[in-house]
Amino acid sequence: MRMRRKRNLDERIAACTNLIQADLSEKNMLLADKIDHRIDFAAVFGNDHPVHLEIGCGKGGFIMEMARRHPELNFVAIEMISNVLVEPCEKSLAEGLSNIVYLNTRAECLKSYIPPRSVEKIYLNFSTPLPKKGYEKQRLTHPRFLSIYRELLKEGGVVSQKTDDRFFFAYSLEQFNGENWGLKHISTDLHADNDPENIVTEHEKRFSDQGLPIFYLEAFIR
Repeated sequence: MRMRRKRNLDERIAACTNLIQADLSEKNMLLADKIDHRIDFAAVFGNDHPVHLEIGCGKGGFIMEMARRHPELNFVAIEMISNVLVEPCEKSLAEGLSNIVYLNTRAECLKSYIPPRSVEKIYLNFSTPLPKKGYEKQRLTHPRFLSIYRELLKEGGVVSQKTDDRFFFAYSLEQFNGENWGLKHISTDLHADNDPENIVTEHEKRFSDQGLPIFYLEAFIR
């Protein structure tokens, strides 16, 4: 079912422009990989703190809680659907979270906005598994995306992934191994590990309440 467009969406997005570093129409997204709007993080955040990136932030629960817990870090959250992105933008603005900005674009376009070797950690939280074979290249752990992450991450940088989908988790492990990434902190039942640092996302709570295990891994450049 198609998501209903939020009332006054354009005006609400415009009110958050100081938090949105890329606000592109769907048409322009198709051209975004041909432009260079790389962000000067020191200018945007006013400091040189490490930068973490979440791809597909949804309603923003995870990335906003990270920003609250870690004022010593800067956060960038990407979400391609403006209708979804407007909510975390408004909440971040209301809270005065100064260590978080948003990108309203596609993951394929990240190199147009994120400078190379500028990110310490990338979060993939409950990305769409896209199990049909014809959609494989759109999975966020497909090699074409892993090559993008490798360019954006600093030496020793980390990608962390959480998913409830066993197939997608197995696929991701295979791709990281095949592309010569190191792997650590692999878990097939994250909640059983009782990690006090784990931030439960909206999707995570729903899946966990259904009794589904949460799969987790960290992949690092080597």
